[in-house]
Amino acid sequence: MTENNACTLVKNVYSTILLIFSVVIVMGLIFTEQTKLAQDVHPALAFFVLWALILWLGMVEGGQASLVGLAPINFELYKDSHPTTYISTKLCHVGDNLDRYLMGRQFMVIFIAFCINMAGAPVGGAELWGLPQWIIDVFLVTGFAMILFTCMIGQLATQVNASHCMLDYINTYFAVFTFYTAMAIEFSGLMHVSYFIQKCVGWAAGKPIQSNEPPKSAVQAAFFWFRVVLSAAVLCFSLAVTLEGLFTGNTTMWDGVPNAVAVILFFLLMSV
Repeated sequence: MTENNACTLVKNVYSTILLIFSVVIVMGLIFTEQTKLAQDVHPALAFFVLWALILWLGMVEGGQASLVGLAPINFELYKDSHPTTYISTKLCHVGDNLDRYLMGRQFMVIFIAFCINMAGAPVGGAELWGLPQWIIDVFLVTGFAMILFTCMIGQLATQVNASHCMLDYINTYFAVFTFYTAMAIEFSGLMHVSYFIQKCVGWAAGKPIQSNEPPKSAVQAAFFWFRVVLSAAVLCFSLAVTLEGLFTGNTTMWDGVPNAVAVILFFLLMSV
């Protein structure tokens, strides 16, 4: 066995152990009613919601890898061999629809991750099976167990598999449903202020954003800018509520962190 193979084996083994341990901890928290959803409603609901959302997140993440990777491929080539994949790509790979899908998909990722956190993240002061305090601090207080659980099962594995099996991964009606959900979210206009920001950045860089579609009609332009204004209003309100919570300490920031530092960290992380 070469040195590289031995190193890879060691990383695979300890990564698998960490994942199994994280899954066990999260399940333990749920069935001891130490997550928000398990505590407020019922552990069984938290369990099924968590795993359903992890599976959906896997389709969202894998679907992105597939749809972006298939963009340069003529969708007529696999119309007969992968008819369900064709349902999504024949719409996604026309005009600016791929950009629209990616915007709706990003909202889905954040929303699903938020709901996963409600179902599986520990409530304050959670303890489990008499585990040492350092394990509680590392895996529960910091959220490390939920990070490993969500990323390894719901994101990384699905992205890697989908990047190698792009046609097959989205050749299901579950993938079609996920794609159209993302498109519906984008159509709602909740995030249309992002287009305005995109145009501003392009203008500042001296490189106007080029569209793959004909110029908008007057009605289309009016509807577009209406959604931009609506989205900006939602963004401003959300930012105001978030800052109010940060400045008054009404967030899930770790105890002992000053409110001013929490605000700085918020903007730093938003910029990454």
